Amino acid sequence: MDDSAHDAEFVSLLTENQLALRSYVQSLLPGDGSAADISQQANTTIWKKRDTYELGTNFKAWIFAIARYEVLNYRKKLARDSRLVFSDEMEGFIAEEMASDVRDVNDRQLALRSCLEKLRAKDRDLILHRYFHKTPLKEYAESNKRSVGGLKVTLHRIRAALLECIERNQSSTRMEA
Repeated sequence: MDDSAHDAEFVSLLTENQLALRSYVQSLLPGDGSAADISQQANTTIWKKRDTYELGTNFKAWIFAIARYEVLNYRKKLARDSRLVFSDEMEGFIAEEMASDVRDVNDRQLALRSCLEKLRAKDRDLILHRYFHKTPLKEYAESNKRSVGGLKVTLHRIRAALLECIERNQSSTRMEA
């Protein structure tokens, strides 16, 4: 068979197997956004090696082997380029710490709610306006006949009191536990 007939048959086989090739690469790189790029790299390598393929043999197995090597090369490159690689033990430790941090955030949120309830109504309204409404502080100042500067000082004082209340609440919770 001459080269042009071989290439025509090769292109036909490659076209027929594109979906299978992409699916195979994605199965080797689940959740990795680079799967499409690796599939394209595999196609380039497959095309360069087309003269080594013997028509009549298992084409899909041949292209899958090439794709597998492209995936392995990609993983090696990732490992080389990685700035920080954790052992399984370290990943487990980090996961536990992250779970603990989530509990701490939840505890702080509960403490904040409790502390907000203890504020004077006008201070609580100011905090709620500042952090939960989309209107500028200037509008709030005008509607309450106060200066923006005065509100900023008041906000600073309230935030400091809230922080102190949250820390006190959490330290008493730790002592109880």
